[in-house]
Amino acid sequence: MLERLDLELLDTDLFRGFGPHDGRPRIFGGLVAAQSLIAACRTVEGRTAHSLHGYFLREGDTLVPVIYHVDRIRDGRSFATRRVVAKQRGNAIFNMSVSFQAAEDGFEHQAQMPDAPAPETVPTNEERLRAYQKESSHPALDFLLSLDRPIQRREVDHVNLLAPKVHEGIQRTWFRADGALGDDPVMHQAVLAYASDYGLLESAFNRHGHSFLTEKLIIASLDHAIWFHQPFRADQWMLDVTESPRSSGGRGLNFGHIYSQDGALVASVAQEGLMRIRKSQ
Repeated sequence: MLERLDLELLDTDLFRGFGPHDGRPRIFGGLVAAQSLIAACRTVEGRTAHSLHGYFLREGDTLVPVIYHVDRIRDGRSFATRRVVAKQRGNAIFNMSVSFQAAEDGFEHQAQMPDAPAPETVPTNEERLRAYQKESSHPALDFLLSLDRPIQRREVDHVNLLAPKVHEGIQRTWFRADGALGDDPVMHQAVLAYASDYGLLESAFNRHGHSFLTEKLIIASLDHAIWFHQPFRADQWMLDVTESPRSSGGRGLNFGHIYSQDGALVASVAQEGLMRIRKSQ
């Protein structure tokens, strides 16, 4: 995971990142968001990222490095702002604004974490995929099993990929990095950013009785926002609680609340995604 997120410094505020050549047709959006966050963090001292807002502009090519240019928008006494543009072949594929804040005390409250079974009692995604292979020869199953899994995921409210039914309400998923991450808080934020792009859009299309294996379903992340509420460790189990309040105009809106295993709300996430059925020719 750490190697996947590492960036090369090219010049002042200019970085280069690489994606794994794992057979994906395009770069995973969560990776570009995570690397953009790291690039921004490397230009700030004495402050911690508390929120980010990004837009996915073009598909990323897995065979081409990504160049990240950081614009130092503002450095104030309490807050700092950075803008990051990720490019391939001279074209922007992603842009992000990141806000940083110096440590500060203040009022505190949080939403209660929903009950959930212990992560060790929930099947892994790999176990579920292997079970599906016994029922189906769908080519996507072999491909999904061939991918690296830098994030361990265990879906409490799993929707059957081969025979999906309408699912309303929250969806709970335990996740953590597959391996120790060290003590740099930036890396833990980046891993959460990476992991938060998994499964978020599913909350919207699951409400309509589809899974990402639905043949005619076209899906893509359009934007992504994260608010970091407190420090956390992304190499320890966290519960991602997602739901979709609305879909319209070929788009689905999704929200997520991420809790540490002891019940602290450590981050909140929002994403709108393209969600459209391919029309017959």
